[in-house]
Amino acid sequence: MKSITKTAAARATAVTVGAMLLAVGAAAAANADESIGADSTVDVSVEVAPVTEPGVLAMSVAGSGVALTEGESGEPTVREFTGQLPTVTVTDTRTSDEIGDAAAWYVLGTTSDFVGDAGQEPIGAGHLGWRPNLIDGGDSGLVAVGDEVVTVIDAPTQGGNNVGLVDQELFASAWDSEDVAPDGAWTADADLFLRTPSDVAPGSYTSTLTLSLFE
Repeated sequence: MKSITKTAAARATAVTVGAMLLAVGAAAAANADESIGADSTVDVSVEVAPVTEPGVLAMSVAGSGVALTEGESGEPTVREFTGQLPTVTVTDTRTSDEIGDAAAWYVLGTTSDFVGDAGQEPIGAGHLGWRPNLIDGGDSGLVAVGDEVVTVIDAPTQGGNNVGLVDQELFASAWDSEDVAPDGAWTADADLFLRTPSDVAPGSYTSTLTLSLFE
């Protein structure tokens, strides 16, 4: 009996203590809602610096295709098809410190053979020529376009330029990147002309003209 009584007393004590702890906790929580004296504040500030990224020299083309249409060639044995290269823009956002000494940028163009859609004999890339045009060369005047390149069935208009766009031909250039960089952007396009023999096979042909920016 004594053992059972002690155990019961112990349980009763434990329950009572637990109830007291809960009561004390509730009282502390109630007191926490009451502020003693004036509040104190702390201002938090941060300085977010602008993101600084190195400038870039880049090129973009305002279009992805050109459809050449036939016009008068002026020669009974030649057919001529013409079109306009979409505007090409070169931009330079670099500072002088980011441009190497004696750096110069230039854009070159080359084309592939015109391949027929029905197994026709391809029209060689040498049959496509161009005449670059400067739209906006900037205030420095140091950006220029390349010379005209005529086709392999034309007589040269200057210095053996009747080669077509077979190899990399100069489209535009700036011979001193640092001097022209403050202008920021330059634009140019080109007259395109495809000249073929009059007996060229009819059908649709496609070619790829690739422009590459170098420095």
